[in-house]
Amino acid sequence: AQLAESGGGLVQAGDSLRLSCVASDPKFSTYEMGWFRQAPGKSREFVASISWSGENTYYAGSVKGRFTISRDNVKNIVYLQMNSLKPEDTAVYYCAPQPEGSLPEYDSWGQGTQVTVSS
Repeated sequence: AQLAESGGGLVQAGDSLRLSCVASDPKFSTYEMGWFRQAPGKSREFVASISWSGENTYYAGSVKGRFTISRDNVKNIVYLQMNSLKPEDTAVYYCAPQPEGSLPEYDSWGQGTQVTVSS
């Protein structure tokens, strides 16, 4: 797999988690990258993205102010710091290059990492 997500877990509402997306191919350091999530019974949705340089970031309205995306292009890792977690953040989280990950035909998803937030 070219992208491997990790860092998920079971936490309580209000807790924090930091997810990591490790890229096996250095080429990803030149890509805009995004985090997505899929909750049970729901479609996958965009969470956040970051430009290749890290200068520009974008967030879904539901996570803005609580989540922070960042990257380390030397280590080929993209992070998602999640604070003030809510039960509605429960989902499997995936990373993908952008804009490909936002396209319906994108099918190179990794196994993702499960985040479960209890109330």
